[in-house]
Amino acid sequence: MSTLAIARHSTSLAQRSLIKTIRTPEALIDVTLQPVIFLLMFTYLLGGAIAGDRDAYLQFLLPGMLAQSLAMGGVALGQNLNADIEKGVFDRFRSLPISRAAPLIGAVLADVVRYLTVCVVMLGFGTIMGFRIQTGFLPAVAAVALSIGFGLCFCWISVWVGMLARTSGAVQGIMFLLVLPLTFGSNVFVATDTLPGWLQGFVSVNPITPLVEVIRGLLVEGPVAGPLMQTLLWMAGLLVVFVPLALRAYARRA
Repeated sequence: MSTLAIARHSTSLAQRSLIKTIRTPEALIDVTLQPVIFLLMFTYLLGGAIAGDRDAYLQFLLPGMLAQSLAMGGVALGQNLNADIEKGVFDRFRSLPISRAAPLIGAVLADVVRYLTVCVVMLGFGTIMGFRIQTGFLPAVAAVALSIGFGLCFCWISVWVGMLARTSGAVQGIMFLLVLPLTFGSNVFVATDTLPGWLQGFVSVNPITPLVEVIRGLLVEGPVAGPLMQTLLWMAGLLVVFVPLALRAYARRA
């Protein structure tokens, strides 16, 4: 099947997923209300203890929380795909003259809306709390675009787990076991040089770390080129590894 046909089929199924999301807006809680609660909690409960200045800590924290929210936002994708398989939805797709990969690609494409929502909510509510973009409009747009791109690559892990796990609840448990160590064992909440030496080694090879660095650089100034290259390499690596794994697991499951 041609690439154009796969793109057309995937876009059509992405529209289906978007319609489903619009009809169940409560499914967006994890990318709307949850990031706001986390931002409030960490800023006002821990900001004074960690940085001594809540306003200064907000400038440090928000870019990291944006990366964390994107990573956690992909968990729902694997759950929804797993639930669709259990309900027999993918049996209907299999009877249609479409690419076998289209249902997965379409679901991932539809997640662009979820990731854009995270970015708008975090930056909008952060501005109300006192966060200020210090670099300008274009760097901020670049930060949002890179964040969404990383989220689309990272969510293929959730797609793969969704194809392997027996229930949607198991998908959530497995993904949180992965996402929480990656986000808390990074530079999201504290600077890397404040961590124990053994933990700094883990942080240095954590894909979330360079993403947070480049978002901070694009929003509040700091190094960009180095962490950007690392982030792009991680994005390429995630696609190379987990897209084939997800498609293979889907072929076996559906």
